[in-house]
Amino acid sequence: MVVRKRKKVERWYYIILSIALLWNLLGVSAFVMQIMMTPEATANLSPAEQELYANIPMWSTVAFGVAVLGGTLGCIGLLLRKQWGLIVLWLSLLGVLTQMTHVLLLSDVLKVSGPGAAVMPILITVVAVALIIIGRNANTRHWLD
Repeated sequence: MVVRKRKKVERWYYIILSIALLWNLLGVSAFVMQIMMTPEATANLSPAEQELYANIPMWSTVAFGVAVLGGTLGCIGLLLRKQWGLIVLWLSLLGVLTQMTHVLLLSDVLKVSGPGAAVMPILITVVAVALIIIGRNANTRHWLD
């Protein structure tokens, strides 16, 4: 068994991962709001938005949950300097890519909300990829156990 020496972590690592954890907790909040949306709340949406919401497939909702819960747990894992955090972030990225496939390619969200609706899904994807890069970098630097 190869034992590698644990190195001191740069301050930026904790700052970025703390911000990413907050970002993912906002995602968890959005997920909970989506799955807990009441018929009264749905009635306040435009007819086109109501149709979008009604047509979200279960696999997309599950992917949303995997994305945000995985992102949250992955950030916690990396903050604790554990390699499992990186593995969980890969699962989160899979959830992000699956959900965004539905949002950007299979739904009418861009028709209903316009091209500006693509900004957040793209940003979410970029952040998920960036977290993988940070985690891999941390592992290469021997910051993770």
